[in-house]
Amino acid sequence: MELAYIPSPSRGVVHLGPLPLRGYAFCIIIGVFVAVWLGNKRWVARGGRAGTVADIAVWAVPFGLLGGRLYHVITDYELYFSEGRNWVDAFKIWEGGLGIWGAIALGAVGAWIGCRRRGIPLPAYADAVAPGIALAQAFGRWGNWFNQELYGRETDLPWALHITSAADGRVPGYYHPTFLYESLWCIGVALLVIWADRRFQLGHGRAFALYVAAYCAGRFWIEYMRVDDAHHILGLRLNNWTALFVFLLAVAYIVISARKRPGREEIVEPGAADDAPAGEAAGTTKKTADTEATTDVEGEPDATKKTDAAKKTGAEEKPDLGKKTDLGRTDADVEKETEAARDADGASAGEKKDEAESASGKS
Repeated sequence: MELAYIPSPSRGVVHLGPLPLRGYAFCIIIGVFVAVWLGNKRWVARGGRAGTVADIAVWAVPFGLLGGRLYHVITDYELYFSEGRNWVDAFKIWEGGLGIWGAIALGAVGAWIGCRRRGIPLPAYADAVAPGIALAQAFGRWGNWFNQELYGRETDLPWALHITSAADGRVPGYYHPTFLYESLWCIGVALLVIWADRRFQLGHGRAFALYVAAYCAGRFWIEYMRVDDAHHILGLRLNNWTALFVFLLAVAYIVISARKRPGREEIVEPGAADDAPAGEAAGTTKKTADTEATTDVEGEPDATKKTDAAKKTGAEEKPDLGKKTDLGRTDADVEKETEAARDADGASAGEKKDEAESASGKS
């Protein structure tokens, strides 16, 4: 008798009148919402507009679902097109069967279409949504729990998954909960990408490539534990080979991209800076003016730029008494000479006045 295990739900669908509410679909929907929410926060932090991630997701999500289903149907075609099977079942996506490889590949095509319509670079968008996609997978894997599918080998560990269904060739018993392993791994991948992005300022698609590489590393050993039917090549499951191949591509992309395009994109969405609040725009303008007024091309004070900055702020420009004129005299010397000339003019005027008064007295 097992004292501890993870129970499986008695059923994966609840009927609300004629409307079936399926746990598998709910997990996918929750994952999509989390991915869009987190992606939007990261996109805005990178300088993009709020709502852009959701608008592009309108293209990416349907393409991703279609790609995930196509990959599953193609790689497990015997489930739908062999003798005794009904090919119509290939369209019943709610019953499970989405291949992440196809979902990411075709989802990227949809994202590219959405980005192109807005003039946004796809790599920058991919970097923003990468951790959210990992979290979406973490939620989506719980759909396998509702369907009692994709579990691992038998085990007597306390966290073993109790399979109770005998449909489709299942054997009731206690198995490794590979859905849980992958869900936890995806959460770790999301945290890794967020940390690395902040630490190393990843750009030009490298954050997304890190997500792909990290996910593939975990998927390789999790896939190796599964016991569901799959095609094998040289003793390894097809998805093992896929994970290995995609992992190498992702690592190669990170290395090559870092050499050819180091750093991060300065502008991710054209025109987004113009939508900033007036206060923020004014603050940015003031900082730019201060910087320009303080330093010229050679790093020395530039009086002309200081004057322009002072005019912008309404401040009066004071003359620099220490500045030399073309004749080698300073402004201070000119000021002194001017005052002396005024005094001389005043003295001359006084003398002329006295002479006039004396003449009047004599007359």
